[in-house]
Amino acid sequence: MKYMIASDIHGSAFFARKLLEAFEREGAEKLILLGDILYHGPRNDLPKGYAPKEVIDMLNHIADRILCVRGNCDTEVDQMVLSFPVLADYALFVLNGHSIFATHGHEYNETSLPPITRGDILLCGHTHVPKCVKHEKYTYMNPGSVSIPKEDSPNSYMILEEDGAFLWKDLDSSVYMECRD
Repeated sequence: MKYMIASDIHGSAFFARKLLEAFEREGAEKLILLGDILYHGPRNDLPKGYAPKEVIDMLNHIADRILCVRGNCDTEVDQMVLSFPVLADYALFVLNGHSIFATHGHEYNETSLPPITRGDILLCGHTHVPKCVKHEKYTYMNPGSVSIPKEDSPNSYMILEEDGAFLWKDLDSSVYMECRD
């Protein structure tokens, strides 16, 4: 199964639209969102095209194809308007015998590890910086941010290919980084 992984839309209808165009172009079966869907947060400037109500409508149209975890900017009121679960602190997937622990990154991250075992993948958003870091025990991955990238990174998402390769892409679907388990 091919997955698209994205984080930190922060209410930008402009970038949510670009993400969903890429989702269709990629032919991914599921969109995994790592939190911070509607609100921009007090530390961030308003992203381009800030229109949370439009983001709600766009995402609700594909609710049956979305898996989501809660970000530090997501609240119960967001769950009231979104048609897919958004309040789980983490999700767990299995790929080639290894667990993928998907979370936003504000509670579990490289310095505050969840219960993972050798060979597992810790998949986080939150920092807005795309990364793949192979630690001795696990691999840390971050798709970057859809709408508010940091450290000169592009507006981005990740693709998990059926063969287990992780590809980081800009919103035009150009690959700029790859990581294999």
